[in-house]
Amino acid sequence: MKVVNTLYKLGETASDRAILHEGVGITLSLLGPIAPHITHHLWCELGYGDDILDASWPQFDPEALRQENIQIVVQVNGKVRARIQVPADADKSLVEGSALADEHVQRFIGDAQVRKVIVVPGKLVNIVAK
Repeated sequence: MKVVNTLYKLGETASDRAILHEGVGITLSLLGPIAPHITHHLWCELGYGDDILDASWPQFDPEALRQENIQIVVQVNGKVRARIQVPADADKSLVEGSALADEHVQRFIGDAQVRKVIVVPGKLVNIVAK
């Protein structure tokens, strides 16, 4: 479903059409064992080849999952107040500094004193302020 939802969001550029073509082919390959008749028909009609059974299974590419930036959730007193983008290899001090510098976080902290900052690497920052 995530693949199909992502394919729906693509535009009309040439690169988007190429991504759509590859994405539909992968989706049909994955659905082939579950719904062989319809996927075979769609495979032939969309010009991927003569038989979906001759198609190779999609290969996993770990480099495709690598991200330069990740999104971190920032909580103030246990409630989500912001989402920040930080480099994927950022250390705790950089993540903490970015969270404390965010304007939305500053608005919710206000004049309160920051008692504790809990950083869960790659996931969230929780700021306790009283």
